[in-house]
Amino acid sequence: MNNFDIAVIGAGHAGCEAALAAARLGKSTVIFTINLDAVANMPCNPSIGGTAKGHLVREIDALGGEMGKCADKNMLQSRMLNLRKGPAVHSLRAQEDRRMYQIDMKKRLENQTNLSLRQAEVKEIEKIDDGFILTIHTGVKFTAKAVIIATGTYLEGRIIVGETAYSGGPDGMFPSRGLSESLKKMGVDLMRFKTGTPARVHSRSLDYTEMEVQEGDEDIVPFSFETEAEGIKNKICCHLTYTNTETHDIIRANLHRSPLFNGLIDGVGPRYCPSIEDKVVRFADKERHQVFIEPMGLDTSEMYIQGMSSSLPEDVQLDVLHSMKGLRNAEIMRCAYAIEYDCCDPLQLRPSLEFREVPGLYGAGQFNGTSGYEEAAAQGLMAGINAARKLSGLEPIVFDRSEAYIGVLIDDLVTKGTNEPYRMLTSRAEYRLLLRQDNADLRLTPVGHEIGLINDERYNKFLEKKARIEAEISRLRGVNVPPSAELNALLEEKESSAVTTGIKITELIRRPEVGYDELAPFDPGRPELCKAEREQVEISVKYEGYVRRQFEQVEQFKRNEKRLIPPDIDYDKVYGLRIEARQKLSKMRPENVGRAGRISGVSPADIGVLLIYLASLDRG
Repeated sequence: MNNFDIAVIGAGHAGCEAALAAARLGKSTVIFTINLDAVANMPCNPSIGGTAKGHLVREIDALGGEMGKCADKNMLQSRMLNLRKGPAVHSLRAQEDRRMYQIDMKKRLENQTNLSLRQAEVKEIEKIDDGFILTIHTGVKFTAKAVIIATGTYLEGRIIVGETAYSGGPDGMFPSRGLSESLKKMGVDLMRFKTGTPARVHSRSLDYTEMEVQEGDEDIVPFSFETEAEGIKNKICCHLTYTNTETHDIIRANLHRSPLFNGLIDGVGPRYCPSIEDKVVRFADKERHQVFIEPMGLDTSEMYIQGMSSSLPEDVQLDVLHSMKGLRNAEIMRCAYAIEYDCCDPLQLRPSLEFREVPGLYGAGQFNGTSGYEEAAAQGLMAGINAARKLSGLEPIVFDRSEAYIGVLIDDLVTKGTNEPYRMLTSRAEYRLLLRQDNADLRLTPVGHEIGLINDERYNKFLEKKARIEAEISRLRGVNVPPSAELNALLEEKESSAVTTGIKITELIRRPEVGYDELAPFDPGRPELCKAEREQVEISVKYEGYVRRQFEQVEQFKRNEKRLIPPDIDYDKVYGLRIEARQKLSKMRPENVGRAGRISGVSPADIGVLLIYLASLDRG
């Protein structure tokens, strides 16, 4: 009764995607959570997406994952970020009804065949010949052929508020105790990281007239390619206020009471999501910082104070909040806190997210050293897929850096490692013009269908969409537009140069000031396409030259990725390798030259030496 193919430890965003993927691929799966009320919890910001993170959510959806669908259904406000920049960095972000998201995702787990949802704390994991034995807090034992660790910030969690520190998990939950020691016994190296969250305040105590209103987009783009955009609407407004010199003075006067600066916190925190006290110290020249006031849901008065993550004592937190416009009478409902937790060194992982030295054991999410719900869900999906495929005797699915942000995320973790909670950024992707959030389905839905997570009905609709886009791009290449007063009036309005002779419509679309839709009156043969399809057509035409150059770069990249390194290579015999490179390569055993070149401490000169050695093996 307690025998499963796959066991998932943790039911946060990584665990949910891992368990759903494994079960949908036909494997009997159990997912453990310390508290069933914490399934898919959002202990920090009640939002999904954001810069680069929105890309991950759309990729998860294109592969058959669940986060995007759940986010669309429980969305409170949606905004597309970075619209003033190019399409490569456009990123979707949605404020979520936190509790409804949890309830919805829990129901999806409960209704999934092959999946058992169990409230229990896993205390010990033992490796055996054909899998693992898991012991829960009541002493009951479970067996599994593969195990996915997705413990989030629970593993030996420690809460810090000012001078107070105590054992605890996020949101007042119990921590996971004992499992760390069990993992160490199996040879898993652990690190100690830290993250934090702002206070929650009562809505009635805020003065919204002193804040700026933050509206959502009128034209909403869903996360899921299956969601009908017409069916989702903004339900709330968010608000914006700012810190000021008084705020900063209060923080500076109390730095001696901050665990970040008095030595109480040992864990390493996220550089890209610093606490407010860290921001005031690091950016001393800034007179103010943005603070967003965001609802936690429709049926609660709790408001999330984005931008004010802190571990200062509660009395100082209150003084800090009261120094800002709109928050001068704020009532704290939950104080801000920092949390320290154990996570693994991701350099121990294969690109499939399986531990190199513990076959059948996988890591996902914050356990792998990342931050963010979206990074977690992406890893969970891939761990679930690859654990299921391994049990079926299939090769793992591994995306390279030119195929998906998921590929960039995992490659960074397993090749470069991380000394702080890793956050996905568009700047991390070398080929971000190819990896846009708008074309995630075109890139990854065929893979999702091949894996078995995208059904035939969805796949056939996708093929029809793709055919319409390709046909329109082909048609446009043959369309010429004659000069006319109306056309030149449009061009003048757009501050673009007039035309005196016929011109290909593709040349007009390539002008930065002119869009595909604006040229509709001059193109009578234009077919009916939906907004997403029109967007694909415009981007493909407008950025054709840039895209072609990136594809050329990808070809060079793939040549290095295809140059495999023998798994049993003895780097001590590679004459000319520096000692550091020899040590790093021997420890990490990269599968190919491309991955070897991305290892910290391996120089281009080392790669040159390695290539010469591999060539000698070919000749020999």
